Amino acid sequence: MLVDSHCHLDFPDFAAERDAIVARAAEAGISHLLTISTRVRRFDEIRAIAERYDNVFCSVGTHPHQAAEEPDVTAQELVALSAHPKVVAIGEVGLDYHYDTSPRAAQAHGFHTHITASRETGLPLIIHAREADDDVADILEQESAKGTFPFVLHCFTAGPELARRALALGGYISFSGVVTFKNSAALREIAASLPEHRMLVETDAPFLAPIPHRGKRNEPAFVRETAKVLAATRGVSLEQLAARTTDNFFTLFSKARRA
Repeated sequence: MLVDSHCHLDFPDFAAERDAIVARAAEAGISHLLTISTRVRRFDEIRAIAERYDNVFCSVGTHPHQAAEEPDVTAQELVALSAHPKVVAIGEVGLDYHYDTSPRAAQAHGFHTHITASRETGLPLIIHAREADDDVADILEQESAKGTFPFVLHCFTAGPELARRALALGGYISFSGVVTFKNSAALREIAASLPEHRMLVETDAPFLAPIPHRGKRNEPAFVRETAKVLAATRGVSLEQLAARTTDNFFTLFSKARRA
């Protein structure tokens, strides 16, 4: 069995057939899904989805794209919302210098706020990092010096130096369908070198469908295609890769339950 450690079941792309999408994931051997918050002010929608399905967990947080929309989110609010039994993570949060949808100062402020909530709750932080490797690593190191917190770099597409610095802090790294793309040889090299106990798989659905579905809407069932490529990259069987990444998921997201 596999776990999709990062998807967005609340997005409009899935509204008309959410039940079918969750069912297709189960049929493909995906035992659990983690649906990710991008706006705290819409957390009720995320929570309702997680409550609807026994095998779906959720997070609470503000995406860096929305950092300017929600500058008033506090660590205390995140801590309070995360008390819900289905909330197993804080985020996603981080820095995105590719789109710069929100001012960088607002992104950084949100990043620090969410780290405080992660540290206080012990729930892992889900980090979005795009074209901001040095600043992401610097913030993680500065904040870790104040007290450790668990975290994962989701949909990893960065360079080996960010991977190295994250691993040194005890972080995890999660790979999406990008690792299956023909032009992702450098990313596969990083995936091949990671410690097996620090790696996760995800879809980031509805985005970034893996080959052979590239160009289509992504969905959690497709995480199996990413896992196949990662297994081949690392020279292990799909069954071994699935067992390892599933164990890693429940180690990192320790509030989640397998049953």
